[in-house]
Amino acid sequence: MSNLTLNQNNDHRISYEPIGAAGLTPIKAWIKGVPLDSGARQQLLNLATMPFIYSHIAVMPDAHEGRGSTIGSVIPTLGAIIPAAVGVDLGCGMMAVRTTLKSSDLPDNLRPLRNTIEKAVPVGFGKWDNLTKADPAYEAVTKAWELLAPGWKKITEKHPEVDNGRVNHHCHLGTLGTGNHFIEVCVDENGSVWLMLHSGSRGVGNRIGTYFIELAQEDMRKHMVNLPDKDLAYLEEGSDHFSEYLEAVTWAQEFALMNRVIMMEQVEHALKTVRGVPSFSRSLESINCHHNYVARETHFDTSVWVTRKGAVRAQAGDMGIIPGSMGVGSYIVCGKGNPDSFNSCSHGAGRTMSRTQAKKKISLEQHLADTEGVECRKDADIIDESPRAYKSLDDVMNAQSDLIDIQHRLKTLVCVKG
Repeated sequence: MSNLTLNQNNDHRISYEPIGAAGLTPIKAWIKGVPLDSGARQQLLNLATMPFIYSHIAVMPDAHEGRGSTIGSVIPTLGAIIPAAVGVDLGCGMMAVRTTLKSSDLPDNLRPLRNTIEKAVPVGFGKWDNLTKADPAYEAVTKAWELLAPGWKKITEKHPEVDNGRVNHHCHLGTLGTGNHFIEVCVDENGSVWLMLHSGSRGVGNRIGTYFIELAQEDMRKHMVNLPDKDLAYLEEGSDHFSEYLEAVTWAQEFALMNRVIMMEQVEHALKTVRGVPSFSRSLESINCHHNYVARETHFDTSVWVTRKGAVRAQAGDMGIIPGSMGVGSYIVCGKGNPDSFNSCSHGAGRTMSRTQAKKKISLEQHLADTEGVECRKDADIIDESPRAYKSLDDVMNAQSDLIDIQHRLKTLVCVKG
């Protein structure tokens, strides 16, 4: 199979020509000036062999190697969905709100603010162990689970294996999780304070995703389907597993959406308890968007399944959030509705190092220098999330100038990690 061949255009778009054998699906990638690792390239080549890909694969500038499929890719399909491409952090995404606070309203010492947020929102592997009516999150978590519980019951009645006794479901509502999930307090170019967070469907989404990935792989073995990668196992539309997967993944995406709303309320409440911070409210700007999900959409006059694996929908007028690594800042953007990207843009900066590589290559001194001026964790256990493990956010933004318009540039003041 041949290497990818770049065709550079004047509008910053780089489209890959059909590669390998005749009939291979074309790949269009917005990666001008941004490195794409060899593992991600091979995954794109593998994906391009699948017979149900519609039109072409779109690759975002933050693309990097994932499980089976490249993170930062947009995969339109006809008659099938690849569960591992949708992933296990179903509905993972971002939420941001602009407050009426100005940067001058915040205390000079931001450590108490970070400590307060970390106490208000369970982070890492944390969950609500003994949530009582006295807790500010009690009402929101209870009401959200009342809405979600019937769907969960329906899923687990059909697939009791999904609830393996270790799934915490409602105990994870309003909690952050681990890895690259975060909560930030930021300030924009006008001095307005923003609250921002990144999280998904937590343990319950992971369990649903993992379970259906295994079912898809079992189907492939049963029907003796040869795949370039077992994580490209797919479910065919019309099959029982397909409809049940769609039902479960839709439920998990709703869980993720509610999870972010509850956390944002907790962060707002926490900020209001910090000494010296004046009374405030949200402004009219509020964004809550997925970047790991599947949806039915119409592109080039055809109804298709669109899997955004680390990509944000950027239809004309859509508001989106593109975060950098901890301490780097983020962008609030508005979609241009570029049809070649299936109305999509990147979901962040994208990794250049695996977590293992980052821990070996990045020193604590480098991490301290790269996060100077940001109130965040400075210990060795967070090195895998240090800015040097990620691509340049500015390069990523430059590579997708035909996909989005920048509305705000946010500077990070406080970063809470799991």
